[in-house]
Amino acid sequence: MFVLSLVITAGDVYAQSPGRPQEAVPRVVVPTGSRPTAPSAWERPVAPTSGALYPWRLHVTTTMFWIGEQATDRNPVPNNKSSWDQNWMANFGGYDDPEPDKRIANFTTGEFRPKAFVPKLNPFYVALPYNDVTSGHQHKAEAARVIPWFGRLRPEPGETVCKGRWLQIYNGRRSCYAQWEDCGPWVTDDWEYVFGSKRPQTTQNNSAGIDISPAVRDYLAMEPGKKVHWRFVEAPQVPYGPWKKYGNSSSPAAAAPPLNPGQRPPDNADLDTQRRYLEYLRKLRDAEYLKKPLSEMQR
Repeated sequence: MFVLSLVITAGDVYAQSPGRPQEAVPRVVVPTGSRPTAPSAWERPVAPTSGALYPWRLHVTTTMFWIGEQATDRNPVPNNKSSWDQNWMANFGGYDDPEPDKRIANFTTGEFRPKAFVPKLNPFYVALPYNDVTSGHQHKAEAARVIPWFGRLRPEPGETVCKGRWLQIYNGRRSCYAQWEDCGPWVTDDWEYVFGSKRPQTTQNNSAGIDISPAVRDYLAMEPGKKVHWRFVEAPQVPYGPWKKYGNSSSPAAAAPPLNPGQRPPDNADLDTQRRYLEYLRKLRDAEYLKKPLSEMQR
């Protein structure tokens, strides 16, 4: 018999790096309220068919970037295009203005975006310091070996398997989800950090290891330079939330269920039907959560 459950639990497991004492890693349910700063280790997948769990990268310094950011001495590469999208700003729909008074950040409606326009892509995006393809439109020599999902996707030569990948980001109080859409900060070959267990290779900006968008900053209520924990997640593990309101991240499964409200799939339903129904139930749950005032969400 097919049984549905929306309870997300975590085991009391701990991660340990060589030469470092045992350290707790995040135990979170999204959306989160106030959380203790000493989290615990592995969260079960949101959906029972979602597959892999990936390890957390702990205490990583953040920097902020945004679509349309112009080149400066500290940021020599403009962000009107990304490593994988030559028309990034145009495809997004405009300039992702980071100024707080030019943005909407509303937990009640789930709107986290620029005021000037409705984005055509997900405003919850990040950059990590690795690019899996070269300027010669080939995969880097190590890509197939170090990227966990590479073999499963079987990409064409030079086809990125990094663009659009989902991350969970946790700052000790709240957790959100975002998509990998560009490369940085500073370097594009640090696979030992992105997919391994080493610290970021760059020493700039206090060894920054992840660029976050203004929407991520606003949702997590944090400033650049602060530290976060992050990890990769599979798409079925991503609950409905502000990060799925715009762009290709808004899946049909989240937009409308294949069944009537309250109708469960038959016991012999295929895995995709089960996943869509779970996604629909999560959307209903999270929609109710987003109706709560911020004061209740932070309890």
